[in-house]
Amino acid sequence: MNIEVINTGTELLLGNTLNTHSAWFGRELFKLGLRIARQTTVPDGEAITVAITESIRRADVLIVTGGLGPTSDDLTREITAEVLGLELITDEAALRSLEGFFTMRGRPMAAANLKQVLCPVGADILPNPNGTAPGIYVPPRLNGRSNCAIFLLPGPPRELYPMYQAEVVPRLRALSGVETAYEALELKFTGIGESDFHQGIDAELAAIPGLEYGYCAHIGEVDLRLIGAPAALAQGRAITLGHFEKFLISDDGCSLEAMVVRLLTARNLKLATAESCTGGLIANRITDVPGASAVLTHGFVTYANAAKVGLLGVSASDLEAHGAVSETVACQMAAGALRVSGADIAVAVTGIAGPSGGTAEKPVGTAWIGLATKDAAATAFKVYHPRNRHDFKLAVSQSALEAVRQSCL
Repeated sequence: MNIEVINTGTELLLGNTLNTHSAWFGRELFKLGLRIARQTTVPDGEAITVAITESIRRADVLIVTGGLGPTSDDLTREITAEVLGLELITDEAALRSLEGFFTMRGRPMAAANLKQVLCPVGADILPNPNGTAPGIYVPPRLNGRSNCAIFLLPGPPRELYPMYQAEVVPRLRALSGVETAYEALELKFTGIGESDFHQGIDAELAAIPGLEYGYCAHIGEVDLRLIGAPAALAQGRAITLGHFEKFLISDDGCSLEAMVVRLLTARNLKLATAESCTGGLIANRITDVPGASAVLTHGFVTYANAAKVGLLGVSASDLEAHGAVSETVACQMAAGALRVSGADIAVAVTGIAGPSGGTAEKPVGTAWIGLATKDAAATAFKVYHPRNRHDFKLAVSQSALEAVRQSCL
């Protein structure tokens, strides 16, 4: 089934409102065994006419969001009726519901609200218990210009999402006839790039009947997406882990920080962090995970050298001799954080985020990551992430969290 989505609203294109519908519809439709062929975002006005006219020529189902309210720029129902050549009439049930909405709130109803109860002749009104604007369903039989079924839904998520579940899902199931949906498996990897997958397993995955696969690269991470029947997923997973299991973060969508919290919790271990160049990002990522309070004891942000000395006991003479971005200082930061916190594991980072401050020996993007545990002396390793400051911090935090994860295995 060819499904298209049109999101309307000038505010979406100006950037004033974040368009969260795209990802949400993709996830929800996949649960039904359906996929989106195309999503379009258009401003209010004539662009809606063009978008709907083009979409109904291609799509079996068109979902349009926004533009059903009472203001002058809410024109989706009027444009849809015009494109389909259908007359708009007042739906009496929708009118009573709208009047009741204002009566219950003790507010007068402005005349402009009446446009919200207009409906193309023969179409179905979709009740909206969370707002004033009902949705509209135009069955394929009414669309004399194509065989496309059309859903007009309100834009606000608190209205759209419940309406979709209650009114759209049953109709989509009937229209599609899909009884068994494919499953999806997401495997997250770190320390490896997309090209490694391409050279290593692409041909083997492509040979599995009924398996769809694809990659999504992030900073310090590559996600492998497998879609298909359970047997195909199992075969694809086995092939992938046969090559790259040591790089696997999770096979259930669990993020790196969530996996670190999971492993620490399972082993009843406590973690402390000591951060310079990442400014607390590692601790922030950990505390974004529910249950982090069971594993994280301290998060030191020792950006200045004086803080490294005063809080973590880093040697001032070693700072002078080796510099803050060095193996020696990274080890001392980790050891100090472990000692002061009483944790079982401590991770420390120190680096040069740039854009200035680098040298030939220590270019911008250089960082040292130290790791200390109760069972072993502190060690450190160097990473090089020549990126902008934001991405550098994220990449270094990724390397640090991976070091903690590996220490828990």
